[in-house]
Amino acid sequence: MTLPKELTPGTWLLDMSHSEIGFSVRHAGISKVRGRFTEASAEARVGHSLEESSVHATVSTASFDSGDRNRDAHVKGADFFDVEQYPEMTFRGTHIEGDGEEYTLTGDLTIKGVTRPVELEVEFTGVAVDPFGATRAGFSAEAEISRKEFGLTWNAALEAGGVLVSDKVKITLEAALVKQG
Repeated sequence: MTLPKELTPGTWLLDMSHSEIGFSVRHAGISKVRGRFTEASAEARVGHSLEESSVHATVSTASFDSGDRNRDAHVKGADFFDVEQYPEMTFRGTHIEGDGEEYTLTGDLTIKGVTRPVELEVEFTGVAVDPFGATRAGFSAEAEISRKEFGLTWNAALEAGGVLVSDKVKITLEAALVKQG
């Protein structure tokens, strides 16, 4: 299990203007609601091996955007993220394994003061030098979490049975990291 040779040791920072942190959740059992978080920071410290490498990310919960102002206000409120009391959620990588382009990044995700282990399936999409001389690395990642495990338990019963918002949330990441110095 090794790092891609193109991913050289050093500090790599998230370029949020070229990245997306998305989610989808089943609504009323029949459709998916999608959205994203628009403010985040992340730092990857790449060592000479997977064991010497680390990842830490912080996401602003107030940057939640599903495209519906009323829903966004509800989700930012006390029923869900409670952004006044919990302005950030964090991810701290604890273990990475894989080879080539496919990796599993295990880490501790903290939402609303609750920390749970999460596995991200990560695809390394390459390294390129942009026209301005910055070295960039790309990654795609997915994970599925139970929102109830993080204290996000609000729901409403449906007349025909079932609930308004599913427990499972799919997280998708498209990340561009820029090598520092």
